[in-house]
Amino acid sequence: MFEYMGDRINNAIKNIRGMGKISEENIDAAVREIRMALLEADVNFEVTKQFVANVKEKALGMEVGKSIKPDELFIKIVRDELVLLLGEEEVPLRTDGHPTIIMMAGLQGSGKTTTSGKIANYVRKKCGKKPLLIACDVYRPAAIDQLKSLGKSLGIPVYDEGTSKKPNEIIESALDFAKENGHDYIIIDTAGRLQIDEDLMNELVDISEKFKLDETLLVIDAMMGQDAINVIKGFDEKLKLTGAVLTKMDGNTKGGVALSVRHLTQVPIKFIGDSEKMDGLTSFDPKRMADRILDMGDILSVVEKVEDSIDVDEATDLAKKMQKGKFDLEDFLNTMKQIKKLGPLENLLKMLPGARKAGLANVQIDPKEMAHLEAIILSMTVYERKHPEEIKHSRKQRISSGCGRSVEEINRLLNQFEQMKKMMKQFSSGNMKMPF
Repeated sequence: MFEYMGDRINNAIKNIRGMGKISEENIDAAVREIRMALLEADVNFEVTKQFVANVKEKALGMEVGKSIKPDELFIKIVRDELVLLLGEEEVPLRTDGHPTIIMMAGLQGSGKTTTSGKIANYVRKKCGKKPLLIACDVYRPAAIDQLKSLGKSLGIPVYDEGTSKKPNEIIESALDFAKENGHDYIIIDTAGRLQIDEDLMNELVDISEKFKLDETLLVIDAMMGQDAINVIKGFDEKLKLTGAVLTKMDGNTKGGVALSVRHLTQVPIKFIGDSEKMDGLTSFDPKRMADRILDMGDILSVVEKVEDSIDVDEATDLAKKMQKGKFDLEDFLNTMKQIKKLGPLENLLKMLPGARKAGLANVQIDPKEMAHLEAIILSMTVYERKHPEEIKHSRKQRISSGCGRSVEEINRLLNQFEQMKKMMKQFSSGNMKMPF
């Protein structure tokens, strides 16, 4: 997401480093490079044209002080313009209704049903809500089954009455069910079509007129590129959308649609789908997104992810054990379990400042490797985990038979663990000098 575009923009800015001042002559090449980066990332032509004109005008109109370098000033201007383009301020999801009712709309295949489940999971975890999903795609039994399957995996109830009734009738019954069972967040998963048509729109308009909706969210596949703008405009014209959710932002999408949506449609992006997992939904903050594009990192998102996923008390205890040199393989196993809760580690690495420059954006961490380590440790006795130094040849043979991994792999794990312990001991004693 945004990597290619961000790298091109950063390369453009490098060209004015070391120059004494900003002039039309020395920023022309940078502006041209930024223009090409945006267009190749599928940003709308008019949006690109306006963006580079604004950057150039502001750069030429600003004085460079003694304490700031020209390239630092230029990158600040570019960042500020990106923030404006992305919507300036975050527009959070409404959660103050009694109950809050949101309708999910979108074309077939956009990820609407999956996103409905993700939002239900989000409001339960982040807002302490008790969500209810309503299955209203009465034309596709498979969509109802998919929503029920997602609800079951999340432990969130799904109200459905099959395909025999009209959506309005199902919603009416579902709201009674919600009231009786204390559900305060209602998510309506509606039907999708392969393209916008009159029947689809009439059905959605009918729902929005009959029920007091707090949100009408359009789920849009970011891989559609600039066609997404026409889809958003088509839905917004009839439904007055309160927000959009861009899905598949973790795929091969160039990400340019995110820079065009707000400027061209005035519909705020509320979330992006950045993984297939049910917690793979990130609230859209223009400032954070601008920082990601420019490889400035998104530390706040990393911190939030860690806070949501990791048991702080357990992590603190493990840290204390590390400092005292009492960290054993049982603790190592618990650490791996904590790390797994964070989701794909490569996604976190990409959020660190300078990740792309350091080559971390392309790091691939095979989850199977972690599963192999876990299998080896689980095949050990509790005593062996507490005293890895006691694991000699006969024990290694038994562990190997138990987990299906080779003795060489067990040796590698034990050696790496010993090296890690030594390193932690040196850090805690203050004997190791930092490499900078």
